[in-house]
Amino acid sequence: MQRNATTRYPILLVHGLFGFERIGPFDLFHGVTQALKDAGNRVFVPHLSATQDNEVRGEQLLLQIDSVLRGTGAAKVNLIGHSQGALSARYAAALAPHHVASVTSVSGPNHGSELADFLRKALVPGRLPETVAQNVATLFGDFLSLISGSTTLPQNALASLDALTTEGVGKFNDKYPQGLPETWGGHGAEQVNGVRYYSWSGVVPDAVLPAVDPVRSVCTALSAYFVTEPAQNDGFVGRFSSHLGTVIRSDYPHDHLASLGRAHGRRPSPVDSIQLYVEHALRLQAANL
Repeated sequence: MQRNATTRYPILLVHGLFGFERIGPFDLFHGVTQALKDAGNRVFVPHLSATQDNEVRGEQLLLQIDSVLRGTGAAKVNLIGHSQGALSARYAAALAPHHVASVTSVSGPNHGSELADFLRKALVPGRLPETVAQNVATLFGDFLSLISGSTTLPQNALASLDALTTEGVGKFNDKYPQGLPETWGGHGAEQVNGVRYYSWSGVVPDAVLPAVDPVRSVCTALSAYFVTEPAQNDGFVGRFSSHLGTVIRSDYPHDHLASLGRAHGRRPSPVDSIQLYVEHALRLQAANL
């Protein structure tokens, strides 16, 4: 029987780069939304641009927070952001702390992504590769928006990549430092301006054969491009780079995409990613959030 993990305020699951709510029967937060609802929660997945910078996506999130508050009558919301969604959530909390009870970063690049650094350096400004990559990625973002029903949202793939680099996130952090650790690998402030900050993330488990789990194999291959945090990353984000507020744990044995939940056909993770969200709802409930 599902435990009662009803939070005081509604939960918004904020997707990251190339994210969406649902495409046909496929739910991005694989089973997380339903598990949280089964635990008694009001859960929403905002429609944000699949590719955009952190502040543009943050402004979109602010509008949808207002919509949720009007529709539910709640005074605040709990924001749980995956990947770039964590930065969007941080932006919203910094600008409207009176409307945000908590921000939880799940595999969020809160100090930038070494993978984004590598990709950005590979794209020489003003030359064909950058133009091609920009066009292809933006078209892919437009395609995701089209099939997921978010056709009016602007897309800009290069802006999103720039916003995820160490330099780009560093500039973002200068403006919105709430919840950031003062020391590398440490914890940040638990509460800032009335908003509670939490984070968790993982590291890529032992390599598996592509035929067994191709997604994990890709994340394992991408993890090789990390220099600052080798073998301590999920294929997209470094372990310590993900730290924000109260760090629940940053070395769960799951890759970047596994932290979204259990995708159909994927090899089971040693840790139930969906259960982590339910446990966090209990944590928020205990904090009267």
